[in-house]
Amino acid sequence: MENQRTKLVPLSPSDSSHLQAAEGWLELGNHLEANEELEKISAKLRAHPDVLELRWDIYAKAKKWEACLDIAKAITELAPNRPFGWIHVSYALHELGRTKEACENLIAVADKFPKLPTILYNLACYSCRLGHLEDARKLLEKAFKYGDAETKLMALDDPDLEPLWKQIGDLGT
Repeated sequence: MENQRTKLVPLSPSDSSHLQAAEGWLELGNHLEANEELEKISAKLRAHPDVLELRWDIYAKAKKWEACLDIAKAITELAPNRPFGWIHVSYALHELGRTKEACENLIAVADKFPKLPTILYNLACYSCRLGHLEDARKLLEKAFKYGDAETKLMALDDPDLEPLWKQIGDLGT
């Protein structure tokens, strides 16, 4: 998979510092200060995928799912080889109650990232929500295969996967 980052204008040291500061604010739970820090980044680089990814996280903390959807779509256009945009378009759609669209979006790019556990896991969640339990079980099994031990623990606590909770222990890792 080609690294899109190499084609993008790199962030300046100053802009990188603001991005790191924003990440720090977000880790501290202050999405408002994180957003203020991103506003200090040069205007021409505020649409850089690295900046947009963090902005998505900030808006997600604020549960602004329509804005998250717009940001993630922009990332898919700027950096189509980064899975973040595709995953987060679907996540925002799911949060907006558009789970069928979320599933279709990820299915369309799943072959591009065949061993990425996050895509497989999210597809399992969406399939489960849509009532496609056998598809969800198979996808979850693949997610466990390519993921780490935390993936199974997460699944046991994920309300989207509740219909499969009793089967999760039997699925391979």
